[in-house]
Amino acid sequence: MRKGFIRFVFAVVGAAIGFYYLPVAWFALNIHIQHSLLIFIDIFIGALIFWLLSLAMTDWIIRTTKRVEKYLAKQSPIYLFFGSLLTIVGLVMAVLISVPLWRTNIPVIDNILPILLMLIFSYFGFRLGTTRLDDWRNLLSNSRKPADDRSHTGAVTKQRDANYHHYKILDTNILIDGRIYDLVKTGFLEGTLLVPNFVLYELQYIADSGESIKRVRGRRGLDILNKLRKEKIVPIEMSDEDFDDIKEVDSKLIALAKKVDGVIVTNDWNLNKVIQFQNVQVLNINNLAKSLRPRVIPGERLEVRVVKKGTERQQGVAYLDDGTMVVVEDGRFYMNSQLMVEVTSALQTDAGRMIFARPVHSTKGINDREHNQQGKKEKSD
Repeated sequence: MRKGFIRFVFAVVGAAIGFYYLPVAWFALNIHIQHSLLIFIDIFIGALIFWLLSLAMTDWIIRTTKRVEKYLAKQSPIYLFFGSLLTIVGLVMAVLISVPLWRTNIPVIDNILPILLMLIFSYFGFRLGTTRLDDWRNLLSNSRKPADDRSHTGAVTKQRDANYHHYKILDTNILIDGRIYDLVKTGFLEGTLLVPNFVLYELQYIADSGESIKRVRGRRGLDILNKLRKEKIVPIEMSDEDFDDIKEVDSKLIALAKKVDGVIVTNDWNLNKVIQFQNVQVLNINNLAKSLRPRVIPGERLEVRVVKKGTERQQGVAYLDDGTMVVVEDGRFYMNSQLMVEVTSALQTDAGRMIFARPVHSTKGINDREHNQQGKKEKSD
């Protein structure tokens, strides 16, 4: 059915072209045929030529159409709406410009040039409508604001935070790392996650690698991306932006971040250093993990006041100034008194951080014994 329709369209277009342009060819070749018969010959020849062309091009057109349909099916309604709207605006502008061109009666200018203008204007209209979605959203949101949001002069006051960037661009390493999924689930990352197609291609290349280790890493990155898309915790978009004049993926990420005013999310230390010189903001997940590490480390000494008994035998409970609970071994014997303790471990829970410690004087015997044994060993040596 689809093949028959495409071939019919080709035949109709060929018939129209034959009707309009083959008479010029007969005149140039000095061929004189009866006018009424010549019209049918022109239509038949044009339709036949284009029908033969359709036999070779139908399969390619169907494959291309399916790719376009699959691509459009993945896009958001806002993407399709503004893309279609600006395409129509581009066509209207091309028609308005073409009106005086049609009246010139000059070959090429009065027929071919208007068609080129329509193609060019519609293309740029579609690109303008689909690449500036944030601006269109802001325009709609500002138009819907109540009158209270307007200043005394009647103008809409726009207050944009310079530190806010809507797009968070994910690189290959952050998807392979996998912690971005846990970070997104916490709700601390806002805006829209943007995954460029060149990052997806690099992940696919790694997943198809001959080395088993690389293959596992690539597949893990693809699995994390699929989880983010399926669960829809935050909006996630794919970007077909590419920079043919740039070969390195890292450089493409920086160029894309500058174009969409986005932030690059990564755990690549080298990329982090390069970005610092490019006037692009970066969110390094390793720096985030480092900043969330417990400030108190094993072996550190603290002075605390034991205020209540613990759940286990002979334990006491104290609190730091920030409210962190300190569980002290044998702390029950030092209720309501200041005590110097040594941290043995720290535990991070959903309710907060817990620190386990023991009195300093309880470790002196062990430390002195170890010191004496080490001294005796050095003397014997």
